[in-house]
Amino acid sequence: MKPAHLAELLLLAALWGASFLFIRMGAHEFGPLALAGLRVAGASLLLLPVLLSRGEWPALRQHWRRIALVGLTNSAIPFVCYGVAALAITGGLSSIFNATTPLWGALIGWWWLGDRPTKHKALGLALGFGGVLWLAGGHASFKPGEHGVSPALAVAACLLATLMYGFSANFTKRHLQGIPSMALAAGSQLSAAAVLVPLALWAWPTTPPAASSWLAVAALAFACTGVAYILYFRLIAHVGASQAMSVTFLIPAFAVLWGTLFLGEAITPVMVAACGVILLGTALVTGLVTGFVRGSR
Repeated sequence: MKPAHLAELLLLAALWGASFLFIRMGAHEFGPLALAGLRVAGASLLLLPVLLSRGEWPALRQHWRRIALVGLTNSAIPFVCYGVAALAITGGLSSIFNATTPLWGALIGWWWLGDRPTKHKALGLALGFGGVLWLAGGHASFKPGEHGVSPALAVAACLLATLMYGFSANFTKRHLQGIPSMALAAGSQLSAAAVLVPLALWAWPTTPPAASSWLAVAALAFACTGVAYILYFRLIAHVGASQAMSVTFLIPAFAVLWGTLFLGEAITPVMVAACGVILLGTALVTGLVTGFVRGSR
């Protein structure tokens, strides 16, 4: 990976890590549905001109049904889930659960596509989900908090989001191979917006949100979603999907950093240890550890 590509990878991780900060800042005043609706609508406004300028609109029109399903499972449902989670747990904690996405992807790929895991990947799955149980065990309270969401429900929402991400990755691999990247990125946001904007209007807050919440939504939509998608697909084109997916390992660090700096979120020893176990499992599942060992010989 060239220095320029590494810089893009770090920027992408910083943006996606910051998304958990902005979700926390916006969810309390907008609510999960309105926040997610604004996020995908803003990202669509940014990505649609890029799609048209690259001449990839025909690909979106031809495959819109399958791309719409990706929009539902890779954006609409997960974005609402993380908005729900933000009402009860920290952004750093949500980001650690988000790192389990490759674990779900491998598990679904095994069940659906017959992609049987190697011994290393099976060990990674066991370690990763063991770390999830360890981390979730400390947040198993079903008592609703200030915003009516319990920590246990927040953890379940995060895991549902990553399950959707895992399904979407496998669906894309099976049914959307070779589709232009911007058709997928813009199309998924447009289809998510078609679902979420009406729900956002229905669930619009009765109390006008503060200016800081609006700024958080703008950053979430344009920077953490629109620009981040462009960076992500640039990386896939230049360094490959597996290298681009290594951003998964960097997101929790940035999310915890932003949450600590701007919201005063606490970092506990259990969070750090469980995160290490989850990331080790993810590294085994994605082949990062075994690839590193082979490459060093």
